[in-house]
Parts: sequence; C-alpha cells; structure tokens
Amino acid sequence: MGRADMRAGDGDRKQVADQLKTALDEGRLDLSEYDERIQRTYAAKTYADLDGLLDDLPGTVPVEHAQVQPAAPAPPIGAPTGRPSPTGRQMAHWVGPYAGVILVCTLIWLIQSISAHQLQYFWPVWMLIPLILGVFMQWSGDGGRRRDRRRRR
Repeated sequence: MGRADMRAGDGDRKQVADQLKTALDEGRLDLSEYDERIQRTYAAKTYADLDGLLDDLPGTVPVEHAQVQPAAPAPPIGAPTGRPSPTGRQMAHWVGPYAGVILVCTLIWLIQSISAHQLQYFWPVWMLIPLILGVFMQWSGDGGRRRDRRRRR
C-alpha cells in the first residue's frame, strides 16, 4: 500500500483547507473554485484525493515578494514623533476659525449691550480660555504629551 492509498486524517484535510484559503486570499482561486475544492477536501478519504486538489496551485508567496506591504507599526503613545512644533501657518488652521467664533459672540454681546442701553456681563471672555490653552499647548510643542508621560509613570 503506497502513500496514495493511505487514508487522510482530519489534520491533513485542515492543512489542505488552509492552503486553499491562502490561495483564495492571494487571488489564485476564485470563490466558486474555492468552494468546490473545499467540499472535495472534506470529502477526501486518501492522500491521492487531497494531492489532486493542490497540484495546479503554486506554493504561497514569501512575505518579501508579496505585493501587499505590511503596515508600519504605530509609535507608542507619548513617543516623540519627530515633528517640529507648529508654525504660524499651521496654527492659523484652527486659531482663525475659532477667533471668528469669538468675534461673532462679541458682536452678539455688543448688540445686546446697545439694545439694553447698558453694558452687559461680557460672557464671550469664557470663549477665550480654550483659545489661550490651545495656543499655549501648540507653542509648548508637546500637545500635552509630557503630562501624559508623567501620568503613566
């Protein structure tokens, strides 16, 4: 009795199924072909039945020759990113719109004060706090990362 006549075990069928799944993932098989071969894999009784399922498929592609590039790992939280501190142009992306909101709120306050014929409580000052904190954090260049590092220690 040769290898072709020997009965295949569940582990052997699982190994062939894994190779078929890899071939499907690599685009070497289409879905209907994969389904047909999986059914034949689990119905196989001998090694000859299993060997016939993989004869026309080449081996898997080594990682260094694969077309899909692995993603670079993300830097750990709190690690320096190597980015320079923001310039005036980068800060203008968020300071300008936020300053516009403060201006609109100040105009609303002014209209209220004029219509009441007396100066009202200047509530737009509270909108300056996030702006000041944001500018300070941008100028410090760490964006709050030092505080996070201290908290983790």
